[in-house]
Amino acid sequence: MRISARLQPGDYDGPFASWRRFAEQRMERAALIATDRGARNMLGEVRSQMAGAGLGRLGNGLGYDSDLRQGRGVHRYADGGFSASGVVFIRSGSERTRGAIEAYTQGAEITPVRSRWLWIPTDNIPRVSKRFRLTPALWVQNGFDQRIGPLVYIKGINGYPLLAVKNVGVDLSGRKRSARSLTKRGMPRAGQTEKQLLIAFVGIPRTARAARVDVNAIARAESSALLSHFNDATGRI
Repeated sequence: MRISARLQPGDYDGPFASWRRFAEQRMERAALIATDRGARNMLGEVRSQMAGAGLGRLGNGLGYDSDLRQGRGVHRYADGGFSASGVVFIRSGSERTRGAIEAYTQGAEITPVRSRWLWIPTDNIPRVSKRFRLTPALWVQNGFDQRIGPLVYIKGINGYPLLAVKNVGVDLSGRKRSARSLTKRGMPRAGQTEKQLLIAFVGIPRTARAARVDVNAIARAESSALLSHFNDATGRI
């Protein structure tokens, strides 16, 4: 007895069409999950390295997004292919934060914009005031001329300018940023000693910031892990 079978193209496509659609949808979903995980991991690593480099919470000015989070699905191409993506970006609207992130991830030379000098606060005075880096322009505006004293201009031994405060009180223990004005009687406050001249700001013509976090290296490492993320996602779907 001879048994034979003949498959027409339509008959061949029918049984496998639903399976192929399911496989494609599974791959697309896995790609969305993998790229979302990759972007999320990259954000976490950049923030961790920023904190480890002494940049505090600067990494909180970053965020991440992905096709999965946006609910967009994959991007389809005319040839039948598709792509999925995730991105890490600067989410902060603060120009100061954006500039700091760019400087510490790319390196930068900082030059003055509104004056001839960049004024760097010393350890004798507060570094920030009302969440902004303290500058001579903010000294009077934020009341430090009353709480510590008016600034006076002097010339440093290297020719660069200095801004100082005369006759102030500082902590007896040498604690930093403890400067306060003398009492109305001209005496230092309790726990302080008088200092005749206190340097508040040092003027410099420019400064450089070296990159402390290699974002490109982190991105490359996470790109290399995408296949692993894809396989993990495929196994869970």
